[in-house]
Amino acid sequence: MRYCLALDLKDDPELIARYEDFHREVWPDVVSHIRDHGVSNMEIYRLGTRLFMIMDTDDSVFDMDRMTQGALNNPAVQQWETLMWEFQAPTPWTPAGQKWVPMDRIFDLQQQR
Repeated sequence: MRYCLALDLKDDPELIARYEDFHREVWPDVVSHIRDHGVSNMEIYRLGTRLFMIMDTDDSVFDMDRMTQGALNNPAVQQWETLMWEFQAPTPWTPAGQKWVPMDRIFDLQQQR
């Protein structure tokens, strides 16, 4: 399955540059956590302060709630998330207490004639 999620960054060029630096070499424990929970591919794109994540998963393994719970029980992932929150900001549409929020697909070329 493919998930598309959005999150914002704080509007500060220095913070954005540091955020991108961290993502050039994500901590191995964080990468392992992502892969171990059935994520087969993940990409993050940026336009200004808006981030867009594409996450492809193996449906036989992936469960969002299990991945979230696993993150809460993983000190390295929690440290990473705390650090990343120094750079991140919720979108105007993000419910309180959440970070990445799913986007609604409104067009699929394969469904067109």
